Amino acid sequence: MANGGIQLLGFTLGFIGFIGIIASTVMVEWKASSYAGENIITAQAMYEGLWKSCVYQSTGQIQCKVYDSLLQLPDIVQGARGLMVSSILLSLISIMVSMVGMKCTTCMSEQPEQKNKVALAGGVVFIIAGLLGLVGTSWYGHRIAQDFYNPFTPTNSRYEFGSALYVGWGASCLMLIGGGFLCCNCSNKGGSKKAPRYPPPASAGSRV
Repeated sequence: MANGGIQLLGFTLGFIGFIGIIASTVMVEWKASSYAGENIITAQAMYEGLWKSCVYQSTGQIQCKVYDSLLQLPDIVQGARGLMVSSILLSLISIMVSMVGMKCTTCMSEQPEQKNKVALAGGVVFIIAGLLGLVGTSWYGHRIAQDFYNPFTPTNSRYEFGSALYVGWGASCLMLIGGGFLCCNCSNKGGSKKAPRYPPPASAGSRV
């Protein structure tokens, strides 16, 4: 039952990571306006995400603008979109596959070896999805840091890491850990050991 508990823990971590990846993808706070240096304007805060940008006024008003054209978006936004959406789709596939292969479900219970292989496949897909989410958020964060330390970037045009990046990093790590737990559970094949076969004892009548 210990292996079943590891499977359940891995699935739970992966599912939480799946929810976190969705939240990170739809959040607008991928990068936030910086107030470092000579930029002392605090009347408004600007945020940019993968789908829209928003301006928060000090009066509490929020103005958001959805990106109109896909082709006019920077390559970093297009690439991050593709990686995050791919991570979500693979996570969804992994959840369905892992549910079939987990020991706490009745699917394929007559074939324990095949059931373990299905759980292994679900864990591998979870790891791939976590890597895609980690690459997407890290790539975007690297571009923010690169522009921030670029001396040619105007002070009022510099941005810092937004909360969506931290959510994405945490969710990706949860999916990697959960996928690893699902994969390491497959060392036990068949689930039961057969008793060793010994030669039958000699009958009393056959003794000389």
